[in-house]
Formats: sequence, C-alpha cells, structure tokens
Amino acid sequence: MKLFIDSAKIEEIQKLEDLGVIDGITTNPTLASVTGKKFKDLVSEIFETLSKDRIINLEVIATDYDNILKQARALAALDSRVVVKIPCIPDGLKACKKLSEEGIRVNITLVFSPMQALLCAKMGAFYVSPFVGRLDDISMDGMDVISEIVKIYKNYEYKTQILFASVRSVEHIRLAALAGVDIVTSPYNFIMEMYNHPLTDKGLAQFLEDWKNAGEEFIAV
Repeated sequence: MKLFIDSAKIEEIQKLEDLGVIDGITTNPTLASVTGKKFKDLVSEIFETLSKDRIINLEVIATDYDNILKQARALAALDSRVVVKIPCIPDGLKACKKLSEEGIRVNITLVFSPMQALLCAKMGAFYVSPFVGRLDDISMDGMDVISEIVKIYKNYEYKTQILFASVRSVEHIRLAALAGVDIVTSPYNFIMEMYNHPLTDKGLAQFLEDWKNAGEEFIAV
C-alpha cells in the first residue's frame, strides 16, 4: 500500500520526505488556501521538495467541461509527476475520459458511493478517492463503501486505483490496509502517530538503562 501525505504545508512535506516514508502528496483548494501562499509559488515549492519518484496530486477548480480540460492540461504540463484531481460531477467524469485518452492521469475526488466509483473506473480514472471520514461524519459507514468499491473493482478487473481519503485516525489507515486499498492519503499527524507504541518507548528506555548500568562502551566507529 502506498502512503501519501494530505497537506500543502511545506514543513510537513519536507519532514516526511526526509524520513522516506511517503510515496506522494495530495492537495486541494482548501489546503492550498490556508498556507497564505500564491498557488503558483506553493506548487513550485512542492516540486522542489519531493523527489522525482513521488506522485503529486493537484486539483482543478473549474466545474464545467471545457475549463476542466483547460486547467487539467495546464497542471499536467507542469511536471511528469502530476496527477490531476477532478471532482466527481458529470462534466468532471466526461473530462476524465477525454484526458485519460490523452494520457493524462486523473484522480476523481469527492467520491462517496460505490456507484460513483464504478463510473470513475469506466471513464478511465487513474485514481478514485472515496472520502471515508466525511461519510463517517454523517453516521454512514465509510468502510462499507470502501469494501464494496474493492469488490466491484476486483469483479471486473478495473485498473483504477483506490485512494482512501479523508482519514480521521490511525485506525482508518489500519482498516484501509486490511481492506486492500492501493493508497491512503493522510494528514501529517496521523502518519507520525503510526510510529508510536508505548511498548517501543518502554523497551528502548529499558535497553538504554541496562546498557548504562553495565558500564560498557560501544564499539568505536
């Protein structure tokens, strides 16, 4: 399973890039707007921060077919790592089909049902992004939606990859991995929480204390 960071904060992206734990990034207009940076400048920083094998998901803001195509082509032309995010609306899916035929990779976002996901796959989407946390927020079971999408895609051998979005906890990441999704995109804090376990901290403290009490010196390097 690939792991993306869902962020537009360069300091968060840089930290996880340095750790080597992420495979890419997702952004959206909301995340970009809160940085206080011009979008063009922000995108340039993201390109400079991430290594050449990372995937960079950038989103259009248009909602009509012609302008979705125009914006998507402009984003895709910026860098070979770009996957273009397009909302799951009729004009968006129509544009997805056209762009996919042109060799532009598309991530259909704001997906909330298996039927939407089925249409995304039929239109040739590279990624489909079900927003699991937002479903949970309205007392629906987001994991049921994920399970159904996984089954439908396996039934018909669709190549569209499932990108689990709207992560609300480390538990979401665990459940996503168990469900067999291709990618999870998570906020920075939940990725960092994946490292943590109290027994790791306790064990390390014990090892270091025992070594100190033994009065040993480590092998010289």
